[in-house]
Amino acid sequence: MSLTGANRNDITQLLPLIDGLPPVRGKRGRPRRRPRAVYADRGYDHDIYRRRLRERNITPKIARRGQPHGSGLGRVRWVAESAIAHLHGPRRLRIRWEARDDIHDAFLPLAHCMTLARRLPAF
Repeated sequence: MSLTGANRNDITQLLPLIDGLPPVRGKRGRPRRRPRAVYADRGYDHDIYRRRLRERNITPKIARRGQPHGSGLGRVRWVAESAIAHLHGPRRLRIRWEARDDIHDAFLPLAHCMTLARRLPAF
C-alpha cells in the first residue's frame, strides 16, 4: 500500500491496493488472496474499474452517481471509516506536517498503540 498526496484522486490507487493485499489467514485451507467484494462510495463509480474488479473475480458494490441513497453501503463502510478516523485522530497525523512519507508511516503504529492503550483497562 502506498501513501499518496492529498491532491490525488482515490480511484487511481484502487487496483494497486487490491493487488497489494496480503493473504487472509485464520481459516483452514488455502488462504484467500483477494476479497469477495469491494464496497465503495460514489467517488469510485467508473465502469472501467468495475470491469477490472470483475476480471479479478471481485464483486464491486459501488454506489452509482445520481442514484438515491438506500443501498445500505454506509452500514458496512462505516467500520473502516471509523478505524481510519481513530488512527488519524492525533493532530500530527491529521494535519500531516511531515514532508516524507516514511516519517508519517512511522507515526501510524504509534497512534495505534495510543488508541489501544486508552481502550484497555488499567492494570
